[in-house]
Amino acid sequence: MSARPALLLLACLLGPRPATAEVVSAGPSGFVVRTESVTARDLAAAWQRLVRVQQWWSQEHTYSGDAANLSLQLTPGGCWCEKLPGRGFVRHMEVVYVAPRHTLRLVGGLGPLQGMGAAGALTFTLKPMGPGQTTVTAEYAVSGYVPGGFGELAAAVDGVLSEQLRRYAAR
Repeated sequence: MSARPALLLLACLLGPRPATAEVVSAGPSGFVVRTESVTARDLAAAWQRLVRVQQWWSQEHTYSGDAANLSLQLTPGGCWCEKLPGRGFVRHMEVVYVAPRHTLRLVGGLGPLQGMGAAGALTFTLKPMGPGQTTVTAEYAVSGYVPGGFGELAAAVDGVLSEQLRRYAAR
């Protein structure tokens, strides 16, 4: 094997891995989705990236169309908020648990879930994997009522959350 293919193989093995995702459960009153990815960052850098949501969340999944309008305040009751034109805003979620470099938990309904009155808890858990690598797991448990149940909605939310975690790990 020449040096170039060997280096490409090594980069693939050591670089960020794609997110794995699953709908853990879905029923008439809620769902749980879980996504996991590995980032080529040590625990401290992985945490700093996580809490700067505006740097990795897709603009396609914002109300303003610009992820730079997102912010996250790591205080009790802190806001994962988004600025909108005309001094408007969206409060996406509320910060309820912070264990720096380990766990971030937010409550609320992302996207259309907010308008449905659904309640959810989104927990990010970070674990060191070895030198310069960290596993991040995002689990989102949502409850409420949707006519026909949450099955299709759970799969859509799983897809969006997986996309975000891939973006988080890749850059």
